[in-house]
Amino acid sequence: MTTSRDRILSALRERIVCYAASRLGKDTAEDLAQEALLVLEQKYSHLSSLDDLMPLCFQILNFKMRDFRRKTTRRGEWDPAQVADLPLSDGKPNALDLMERASLLERLKAAVAASTGRCRDLIRLKLEGKSFAQIQAELGAATINTVYTWDFRCRQDLMIRLRGKEYRA
Repeated sequence: MTTSRDRILSALRERIVCYAASRLGKDTAEDLAQEALLVLEQKYSHLSSLDDLMPLCFQILNFKMRDFRRKTTRRGEWDPAQVADLPLSDGKPNALDLMERASLLERLKAAVAASTGRCRDLIRLKLEGKSFAQIQAELGAATINTVYTWDFRCRQDLMIRLRGKEYRA
């Protein structure tokens, strides 16, 4: 023997499954409709009129659909790439990467060779793996902040030299 609330929920279920299926697909729609009806049954069992249940049910369903989309997007399941379509890499750099790296290395060597005085010493000490405190002691700087400032200025000068423009601070 079915009550009027059971008939209303049955009719609502058909509507919300169609609504969710039009947006997410049939399999997902069935699950989300079940979850929405479960919330209605657990938290809103005191409501029994169609006028009360219909807007509430669709609001719950919309929340469930947004949550589903958010989770699948976060997990990368919403728009997965086909593995067969992805190019496989052997992990080795290609010829273009090797050529660009060699070119950058030559430009970097030339820029470091063009550096003078304190910048050259600072770059040498950093390449030796010395800390800023050790560099401060070796170069005789008053504070470590002075070494940070020298480092910043030397890196700026090096970047300008790498771009091919001569610059003097």
